[in-house]
Amino acid sequence: MFNAQKVKDDCVNWIKEFFRDNGTDCNAVVGISGGKDSSVAAALCVEALGRDRVIGVLMPKGEQHDIDCARQLVNHLGIKSYEINIKNAVEGLMSSMPKDLEISTQTVTNIPPRIRMTTLYAVSQSVNGRVVNTCNLSEDWVGYSTRYGDAAGDFSPMCNLTVTEVKEIGHLLGLPKNLVEKTPIDGLCGKTDEENLGFTYAVLDKYIRTGVCEDKATKELIDKKHKANLFKLQLMPSFKPEI
Repeated sequence: MFNAQKVKDDCVNWIKEFFRDNGTDCNAVVGISGGKDSSVAAALCVEALGRDRVIGVLMPKGEQHDIDCARQLVNHLGIKSYEINIKNAVEGLMSSMPKDLEISTQTVTNIPPRIRMTTLYAVSQSVNGRVVNTCNLSEDWVGYSTRYGDAAGDFSPMCNLTVTEVKEIGHLLGLPKNLVEKTPIDGLCGKTDEENLGFTYAVLDKYIRTGVCEDKATKELIDKKHKANLFKLQLMPSFKPEI
């Protein structure tokens, strides 16, 4: 059975150890969306390092309908934050693309998270920071992240925790319920995560932890996504010459 208290305490200690080994005076820099993942990641860092060493970065693209949730989180945690609108950067890149290049839907979808990654590192390198990766195991399992976008980071406190487990820790940390239970929306095409995936996180999490998925079609879909996206979780293949 999942012991949220033990896992939370162990994760806090792991973050402390990471900073002891990789920058004793560095700050944790986390992209704040206002959803459960960024909320829990930021809260874990506050407990590990203190609020003075955690910096939130809000990165709307033009008008963001749920930006108040992101602002609510930084106010709740009492951390310093920066709000940087990436609309001009995204539009600038898109307008600079060759006119004879047919831009794919996937390209349009993934440019904003990669711009956000660049923004996070721009802030981090200006504040003596280390970037927090906010991905969880459930999303990583089926490739629901952008490589070199939200999948980037210097350390990852939650990549081995399912959505269900992240939520449990969020409640344990005393985060506002509306943030922990907020319906996850990709922020890219306007659909919920579960609409995009074709199954619920509850079903996915059960399958990850127990290997059980009652619906055959859903099991096949999860397996297909997992296999197709394994490359995102691996180091870049590198040629090793015989010298």
